[in-house]
Amino acid sequence: MGSLSNESFDEFLDSLKRAGVAITNERELRERLAEAQRWRYAFATLASNGRTLGIRFKDESASVDRERIHSAFTQFQFPESMEVAFAASLKAEH
Repeated sequence: MGSLSNESFDEFLDSLKRAGVAITNERELRERLAEAQRWRYAFATLASNGRTLGIRFKDESASVDRERIHSAFTQFQFPESMEVAFAASLKAEH
């Protein structure tokens, strides 16, 4: 698991954005992830419960690249259940 420490949440969020995911209140999200000791866990929590803070992930243009999202979650070693929940939340926004 040592290789995980070299990967940043910035790279992960940038990967999601390149896949077409819009992030509202991105500054707050990045600040909270920077403070977290385990940013993956913090991301999962904020992706599920960040609405009260104004943190949302959206497929605004209906052109999100699902394969790129899958690649990002795989590269950063998130559990499949988190990827499934994230994808479902994107669909729920419409």
